[in-house]
Amino acid sequence: MRKKTFVASASRWLVGTLAVAAALLVAPLAGATGEHGFAKPPTPNPIIFVHGGSGSGAQFGSQAMRFTSNGYPASHIAVLEYDSSSIGTILPQVLARLDDLIAEVLAQTGAEQVDLMGHSLGTTVSHTFLSTPERAAKVAHYVNIDGRTAAAPPGGVPTLALWAGAVNRPVPPLIVGATNVTIPNQEHVQVATSEESFFEMYHFLRGRAPFTTRILPQLLPELSGRVTAFPQNTGLDGAKLEVWLVNGRTGNRVGPRPWKTFDIGPDGDFGPFRVVFGLNFEFAVLREGQVDLNYFYEPFIRGDHLVRLNVADGLAPFIPASDNDVALTVLRYKEFWGDRGVENDVLSINGTDVINPTTAPSGAVGTASVAFFLFDVGSDGVNNLTSIPFPFNVLGFLTAADLFIPAQPPGTATVETVPRGDFDAKRKVNVRNIPATQARLVVQLRDFEQ
Repeated sequence: MRKKTFVASASRWLVGTLAVAAALLVAPLAGATGEHGFAKPPTPNPIIFVHGGSGSGAQFGSQAMRFTSNGYPASHIAVLEYDSSSIGTILPQVLARLDDLIAEVLAQTGAEQVDLMGHSLGTTVSHTFLSTPERAAKVAHYVNIDGRTAAAPPGGVPTLALWAGAVNRPVPPLIVGATNVTIPNQEHVQVATSEESFFEMYHFLRGRAPFTTRILPQLLPELSGRVTAFPQNTGLDGAKLEVWLVNGRTGNRVGPRPWKTFDIGPDGDFGPFRVVFGLNFEFAVLREGQVDLNYFYEPFIRGDHLVRLNVADGLAPFIPASDNDVALTVLRYKEFWGDRGVENDVLSINGTDVINPTTAPSGAVGTASVAFFLFDVGSDGVNNLTSIPFPFNVLGFLTAADLFIPAQPPGTATVETVPRGDFDAKRKVNVRNIPATQARLVVQLRDFEQ
């Protein structure tokens, strides 16, 4: 198998950056003429993304980076976050907040309308919003991502409807009068985050193909985000966030002090701050009287303002903790597959692949999972990969397995992934194997390969 080296990958990304920059400099684009005689592209409308159930703005992170790779200002991308578990009672408040967010974005950007995107439950929010003519008048385009159907484009707004086309899902119904596109062999979350979906989004909004569907690199990516309670998406007021540079080979922290520290307030916001392309970082959420939550990321490629550190305290009682083992969660905003033969993912923890048809089935919406919880059931040092522990076996988009990960500080636990059987995209993240009594570890994998 051909192995991709860091240098080779970085070189391709940099070549792509230069190619796009050159295209922007020399290609004649339709629109008004600038002061130097070159044609200027029309300014894009701001984009507002509305997530689905058990979601957050993080599900739009990769798409946001693709849009900025194609010339969108970061200020033109916003997300509406809400408590999806209570949408039945808080929908009027959510709609009012969407009103306020649109007004704020329009004032900041000087635009006259926004482009609205809803995913899953977010399509219900969006359809309800667009049903009011005064609200629909503020929206130039609507993108409906694997959610509600309709007999006509919601609110009469030009609509792109994207549908997940996994092989074991029926042909989806349509939004009559919309541009309906099914993305082959993709699941419910993946169709919101994929490169193929981005192409359709961009082409629909801008009337032309994007310069690139890749995420182009930056030497010093700028990051910002939120520390939140999950699934409420409320700020984790009173927490402290430490960002550490770590050694990618061991997961050990580099240096005596954090790269950055933030006191988290009611809004949960942190940043912006800059990191370095190709380096590994750890985000440690600290709260008095609580175990730490340590989030380990693959190296950041490009500025990302939708970093989300979601803290699910409600699941903590179901995760046993001892001084001898590690509690680890692996996240990826593309479903893990364990029953698709050569397309199966590999998710190996210290050499043990935890993915199989039982722990990672594909299928109906919510059955395939984007978060994998790994812990030692009964703290007995014995693995059992033949069932999913409660309550993860009844929660949508989540899965779990009984896996003993030894805690031997200052040792290392290795998380290795082979996405969808693509060994050319094989990569790993090394973390410190901190005892579960001291911290819960989270590894955030990218939902794209390039």
